[in-house]
Amino acid sequence: MTTERPITLQEYAMRFGTYMGLFWIFKFIFLPAGFSVPILQLLFFVMTCFVPFLGLIYTRRYREVYCEGYLPFGRAFLFSVSMYLFASLLTAAAHYIYFRYIDGGYLITEYTAQLNALKETASEELKATIEQVDGALTVISSLSPLEMTFQLLSQNFFCGLFLSLPTALFAMRYKRKQK
Repeated sequence: MTTERPITLQEYAMRFGTYMGLFWIFKFIFLPAGFSVPILQLLFFVMTCFVPFLGLIYTRRYREVYCEGYLPFGRAFLFSVSMYLFASLLTAAAHYIYFRYIDGGYLITEYTAQLNALKETASEELKATIEQVDGALTVISSLSPLEMTFQLLSQNFFCGLFLSLPTALFAMRYKRKQK
C-alpha cells in the first residue's frame, strides 16, 4: 500500500513562481530590444503592469484547484511571497547571463544617450533632475554583473513582497460556518 504525500505550499509556489519567472524573463527581453523598436518598450511597460494581476490569477488558481476553494489570508500571503521569491530567483539567473555575457554596457549607453538628447531640449528645472538621473546611471554602470543581478533580485523580491499583501487580500476565502 503506497500513499502519496500531499504536495506542499512550497512546491506549488515553486511551480507558479517558475511560470511567473518565465513571464518576467520574457518581458525583460523587450527592454533592450525596445531601443531599436520603441513599441517593444511600451509592451515591456504593459507586461510589467500585468504582473500583479498575474500574481492574483496564480494565487486564485492555487486556492481553487489545490485548496478546495478556501484560502486563509496568512496562507495566501505566504504562497504569494514564496511565488514571488521563486520567480525572482529564476529571473536573477537570466539577468546574470544577460549582464555577464550579452549586455556589454548596452542598456546604460542607450539610457545615457536618451538623457543627453533630452538635456538639449529640457528646461533648467528638468536639467537638474536629468543630472541626478545621470549620476545614478554612472553609479549603476560601475556595478559588476553579479552586483547588478543581486540589485535586481532584491528589487524584484521586495516588490513581490509588497504586492503579496493586496494579492492575499483579494485571493483569500474562508470557509463559511454551517448553521
